[in-house]
Amino acid sequence: MNATINTFFSESTYFCPFHRNGFPAMIPPLKIYNTKTRKKEVFQQIEEGKVGMYVCGPTVYGDAHLGHARPAITFDVLYRYLTHLGNDVTYVRNITDVGHLTGDADEGEDKIQKKAREEGWAPIKVAEYYTGRYHRDIYCLNVLPPTVEPRATGHIPEQIAMVEKIIERGYAYEVNGSVYLDLDKYSKDFPYGELSGRKTEDLQANTRALDGQSDKKNPLDFALWKFAEPNHLMRWPSPWGEGYPGWHLECSAMSAKYLGTRFDIHGGGLDLMFPHHECEIAQSNACNGEEPANYWVHNNMITINGQKMGKSLGNFITLEEIYTGNHTLLQKAYSPMTIRFFILQAQYRGTLDFSNEALQAAGKGFNKMMNALRALNGMEYPAEAGELNEKYEKSVISNIQGCQRAMNDDFNTAVVISHLFNLTKIINILHNRNAPINALSKETFESLKSTFNAFVSDILGLKSEMSDDLLPEIEKCLAEYKVAKEEKDYDKVDEIRAILKEKSIVVRDMKFGIDWAYEE
Repeated sequence: MNATINTFFSESTYFCPFHRNGFPAMIPPLKIYNTKTRKKEVFQQIEEGKVGMYVCGPTVYGDAHLGHARPAITFDVLYRYLTHLGNDVTYVRNITDVGHLTGDADEGEDKIQKKAREEGWAPIKVAEYYTGRYHRDIYCLNVLPPTVEPRATGHIPEQIAMVEKIIERGYAYEVNGSVYLDLDKYSKDFPYGELSGRKTEDLQANTRALDGQSDKKNPLDFALWKFAEPNHLMRWPSPWGEGYPGWHLECSAMSAKYLGTRFDIHGGGLDLMFPHHECEIAQSNACNGEEPANYWVHNNMITINGQKMGKSLGNFITLEEIYTGNHTLLQKAYSPMTIRFFILQAQYRGTLDFSNEALQAAGKGFNKMMNALRALNGMEYPAEAGELNEKYEKSVISNIQGCQRAMNDDFNTAVVISHLFNLTKIINILHNRNAPINALSKETFESLKSTFNAFVSDILGLKSEMSDDLLPEIEKCLAEYKVAKEEKDYDKVDEIRAILKEKSIVVRDMKFGIDWAYEE
């Protein structure tokens, strides 16, 4: 890029690599919606070329469900896109295997211990079993593994050390073997409630004294370390006696260990904003004198037929049930890529309602995109340039730039998909020979090919679900189809079409011959 162009645009402008006549398009810089400030902010990482991202993972006491899929896919896309932009991303996603109590607060039974009691298992077996099943069901969605996946039980010394430091700095107190953050003292030096928009006085007014909270100076104080009652199986020695860490503590300790006391992005579901993430901020301020993350990113929840998902409502659906269709609310089984495409059709902060109709539409959309990807990758630009079609040329360039703009606008995958569908229309025109490939300039065609592949496969993480052994079978059927058609054996033609349709494959009689496609 020459110096004249460099000085013409501001440094905050991202130069799109896809351009016409050597002149770059102006693409706004990447902006991320920061929950804490309630606005989109230009992303400025702490260290150039590197990004640290911590995301709250599952509490492993049951099978992964639809609600787990959205944050897994959301932050997978962030991971993929930040890497695509050339960053070295350290992505930390934890496994909670201790400390998360049934009340999502300081009282109640540990969720894993409760499951262990119900199943007659040891807690460690529950954690191992459901961690394995979480990985199995989540990775079907083509979610990349994080750089590090620490477990709470593997970082007890770090958590104890953090509690000791918070006590030393005067922001926590011990009583009867439990340690609580002293919110009254903390609030004199740091604000509490900024992330969730809650005010301490309002929380105080709405808090009632509960049994088991009499040890607290303030009902809003939360546990950093809990004394282990005799029937509590998960317990570790500490300076305050045998006990176990509070739910919030693990994330503060593990994020600091792997990313440092200040890192770029902290993510999770909107349901974790309060109290979990709010308490993380308090712990980090109390221990390190600074907040842990520059940007707080939260994905919205998924509803089912307009209702919040819950076992009591009978609409609780695990990923395994979706993949097999084994649930009363499901009309059929839905593939992992259909689920992924369905989730990506909405911007991660937007609402998303799960229904059979929505999934069926997502399946058709996914297949349409896979058909375009396959068709495009089968095209080669001819040796000779043709007559340029300005309409197609401008449309391709505009939608290529639109994909980049949408991702830089707080990872708006919904708009990206709309631009990809616009490109799909032109791909189909070229594939069907309704216009020659060289109706586009070679530069634009190559940009179309590289961009479509990058956004569909590398960034959105969509991939064909066809088994390796199906393609030879399809090719054999097409060869038989061609012979049957030449011999005017139309019964055989219909038979082959029916065989492939059972596998969701359709035969296409094209201008250039016979082809196949995923059923849309």
